[in-house]
Amino acid sequence: MSAGEPAVSIPIHDHDHGKAPATSSAVPPVAAAAPAAAVASRKVGIPFFRRGDHHRGSRCLAFLDFILRIAAFGPALAAAIASGTSDETLSVFTDFYQFRARFDDFPAFLFFMVANAIVAGYLVLSLPFSAVLVIRPQTIGLRLLLLVCDMIMAALLTAAAAAAAAIVDLAHNGNMRANWVAICMQFHGFCQRTSGSVVASFLTVLILMLLVILGACSIRKR
Repeated sequence: MSAGEPAVSIPIHDHDHGKAPATSSAVPPVAAAAPAAAVASRKVGIPFFRRGDHHRGSRCLAFLDFILRIAAFGPALAAAIASGTSDETLSVFTDFYQFRARFDDFPAFLFFMVANAIVAGYLVLSLPFSAVLVIRPQTIGLRLLLLVCDMIMAALLTAAAAAAAAIVDLAHNGNMRANWVAICMQFHGFCQRTSGSVVASFLTVLILMLLVILGACSIRKR
């Protein structure tokens, strides 16, 4: 460039040095609608079981635990009531000669009735704790407490149901070697009530075993 020629100025725009074009700051309508649709999809679902919840499996197990406790309460209470009200009087020839069969005449039936009442009361008291686990599945200490208590109740009720089942079998079949006759041929109502209570008690034992397995699986997942 010679000294006589005029200087030529080149305009420099601001967007050439780091400022983004005005059109780049606008968000496409599709991209803006995507987060809103994702938020809407998260709100749809059953409470405590929403999509994307990393505690979803634990909540399902805790909810199943709550349902099983309610299901186990019915047979346990029915067994306690049926065994506690087992009473039948048999008149022979006249009213002066009567034979009576009552549940407290057999220590095994008395133990059976008390054990079923204890288990039924425990199942009712454990429902609030099980409901807490549905809301807060990360509470490991409470899960461990329920697991230990479920194992104790299952062992107690298994022992009581097995003892009562032995007496019921003896009442139905007798024992020829010991010269013990079967009393169910005379005391039909007593045997029916005790037999039904033993079946209901073993059903409760089965549900308690399922509760123990669920509790162990929940702790293992954590």
